[in-house]
Amino acid sequence: MNWILAAEGTGGNSNVLLPPTYELVIGTIAFFTIFFLLSKFALPNIKKTLEARTESIEGGIAKAEKMQQEASITLAQYRQQLSDARSEAAKIRTAAESERTNLISEARNEAQAVAQTVTQQANAQIEAEKSKAVNELRLDVSKLAIDLASKIVGASLQDDARAKAVIDQFIKDLESAGGKR
Repeated sequence: MNWILAAEGTGGNSNVLLPPTYELVIGTIAFFTIFFLLSKFALPNIKKTLEARTESIEGGIAKAEKMQQEASITLAQYRQQLSDARSEAAKIRTAAESERTNLISEARNEAQAVAQTVTQQANAQIEAEKSKAVNELRLDVSKLAIDLASKIVGASLQDDARAKAVIDQFIKDLESAGGKR
């Protein structure tokens, strides 16, 4: 409002937008004084703070990059270890499968060998029993033949060695005649 009154009082040759000269001088001196004080005291502290922030941010970025690289290396190591573990597990499975197959074949071979041994022993026992039965049958047949011949002849033929030889020859002839059929 003072400006309006001052403009009216001067008669129109002063400019309302231009401040008085003394205000310009005082404002300029105050501006440079405040600028000097700020640049001397506040600006270095602000620069230090900004530099510290920049360093901490850059250091954080460097740490993050370093940690990222370490994480990548660790991840690659873990993947390699996992791959190695998988291949080792596959080798173990293959070895176990091979061992299982070997054990089965060994058990099968052992069982076959035992079965063959038992069969051979059974056959040997059967042959022994057969031979024993044939010998007993010969004795029985020879006794019956001697008893029959003794009844026909009317005399005892049991002590006679010649009678036994004739009976043995007769049994052999019967066996050979039975074998030819």
